[in-house]
Amino acid sequence: MLWVFGGVMHTDEHGNRPLHEEMLVTIAGPFQHVILYVLIMFAADTNLLSASTIELLYFYNSAILFFNLLPIWPLDGGKILFMLLTRIFPYKKAHQLIIILSMAASIFAIIFWSVYQSFSLSFLLIMLFLFMENRTEWKQRYFVFLRFLLRRYEGNAPIKKLHPIYVSDDTLIMDVFAYFRRDKKHAIYILYPQKERQTIDEMDCLRSYFHLKNYKGTIGELGKRLA
Repeated sequence: MLWVFGGVMHTDEHGNRPLHEEMLVTIAGPFQHVILYVLIMFAADTNLLSASTIELLYFYNSAILFFNLLPIWPLDGGKILFMLLTRIFPYKKAHQLIIILSMAASIFAIIFWSVYQSFSLSFLLIMLFLFMENRTEWKQRYFVFLRFLLRRYEGNAPIKKLHPIYVSDDTLIMDVFAYFRRDKKHAIYILYPQKERQTIDEMDCLRSYFHLKNYKGTIGELGKRLA
């Protein structure tokens, strides 16, 4: 997609591809600037371009690289930060955090540039554009999370290790999903009032929600039906 500051690639994976694959794809964006640096150095050494042109190329290549690495979604820096957050937090919380941090970073960048640099209308408009994009992303966060869950239900999520989830029996199934992490398979331990404990698989929860349309049921009710 062509935006005001360049091109942005959108995918339909929604956190259900291996982390290293997404990281490699994201890093490929900034890496092209390294190739451009090499080409610019070659042009400078062989006198193919004038010194003023070389200096201009260095400036614009560095400026675009720095801008692209800002920790603001959906810039490459924001995508890298989001992937790092998913290593620490569940997917839903990581997604919400990157949106909040991106909006805060956009406002901070506007204030910093206005105070310490000369006024730039183009920079202001780009930062406002990124802020509004993240505001839209915040409004759509529920649907993004549902697509993440739906991919898992369809069996399109890579699994590296088991991650247990402990919840009380009165926890809503949708609230259990909030603990789901990327690259993890979840064993859900239901804790009942009499210290009883039952274990169910994450696929049982996903099937109950998407196939049986049990949107408001609790995990305890689901556990009793499966017992």
